[in-house]
Amino acid sequence: MLAYILRRLLLMIPTLFGIMLISFVIIQFAPGGPVERIIAQIQGTDVGATARFSGGGGDVAGGGAGADTTSTYRGAQGLDPQFIAELEAQFGFDKPAHERFGLMIWNYIRFDFGESYFRDVTVVDLIIEKLPVSITLGLWMTILSYAISIPLGIKKAVRDGTPFDWWTSAIVIVGYAIPGFLFAILLIVLFAGGSFWQIFPLRGLTSDNWDQLSLVGKALDYLWHIALPITAMALGAFATATLLTKNSFLDEIRKQYVMTARMKGLSEQQVLYGHVFRNAMLIVIAGFPGAFIGAFFAGSLLIETIFSLDGLGLLSFEAIVNRDYPVVFATLYIFSLLGLVVNLISDLTYVWIDPRIDFETREV
Repeated sequence: MLAYILRRLLLMIPTLFGIMLISFVIIQFAPGGPVERIIAQIQGTDVGATARFSGGGGDVAGGGAGADTTSTYRGAQGLDPQFIAELEAQFGFDKPAHERFGLMIWNYIRFDFGESYFRDVTVVDLIIEKLPVSITLGLWMTILSYAISIPLGIKKAVRDGTPFDWWTSAIVIVGYAIPGFLFAILLIVLFAGGSFWQIFPLRGLTSDNWDQLSLVGKALDYLWHIALPITAMALGAFATATLLTKNSFLDEIRKQYVMTARMKGLSEQQVLYGHVFRNAMLIVIAGFPGAFIGAFFAGSLLIETIFSLDGLGLLSFEAIVNRDYPVVFATLYIFSLLGLVVNLISDLTYVWIDPRIDFETREV
C-alpha cells in the first residue's frame, strides 16, 4: 500500500503541471486582460460584471502569474505607448509566455502565489480571508447530505416497492428537480424577511455582537446564520446521494452471496450491515471527492451570491471576470491539488471499508 500511495503522490506532479499548462495556454487566446482593463478604467469605458476590488487601476501589483498576451490594446488610442509598456512590465507581460509560465510554476511549487492585481493584498491572504465561508458551506453540506441520504437510501432499498419508498421517492425527485439557487430564493422569501417571516439572517456567518456572546451563544448564532444556505445547498446533493445509495444497495441485495448468507440463518441486520454495507458503500464513496470539491467551488457560487457570503467561489468568479490572473491560477492550483489529495483519500477509504481491495496489484 505504501508503494501505491507513493506512486499516486508522484503522479500528482505531472497531473498538476498538465492542468496548469492547459489553463495557461487557453488564457493566451482569451480576449482582454489586466492591461486592457486598466486602460478601460482610465478612459471610463470599463463595464465589467463586478467592481468589488479595492485599489483600482492605479494600485496594481506586479506578479508574473498572469497570462495575457494581447499585443494591441483596443481603445488605447491617445495613451502614451511608454505608459502601456510600463503597465505590461508591471504585470509581468513584458516577458515571453514560456518564461512567465516557468516562473509561475516555480513560485507555486513553493506556495508563493504573489499578489492580486487589483486588491493590493497577497493571494494567500485573500484565500485565507474567504476560506471560513467555503469550509462552512462545503463541510456542513457534505455532512448533512450524507448523514440523511445514506440511512434513507438504505431504508428505501430494504423497503423497495412499498408506500414508504414511493412517497420518499417523490420527495427526492422534487428535491433533485429544484435548482439549489431557486430553493435558496424560496427560503429567503419564506424565512428571511422576503414576504413572510423574518426568522433567519440574510448575510454573513455571524452577528455583529458575536465576540460578546458566550460559547453556547456563538455556536447557536453560527448555526442560525448557516441554516438557510446549507439547507439550499444540501437539497440537490441529498437527492442524488439518496438515489445512488438505494440503487447500490438494491444491486448488492439481489446477489447470490446475500441469498447464501440468509440461508445460513443470519438475521437481516447481520446480512445488511455485515455483508452488503461494505460492498454497496464503495460506489457512494466514489462520488464523495466530486461532491466535496464541488461544494467548495462551483456548487457554492450562486449560494454565496444569494446569501451575501464572501467565499472562495465568489472570489474565483470575480477574479475570472476581472482578469485577476494571480487569483485565478492560484485558486485553480489549490482546488486541483485538493481534488487529487481527496481522491487518494477516497481510494484508501475503499481499502478500509473492504480489505479485499488491493491497490498494490493494479497499475496506477
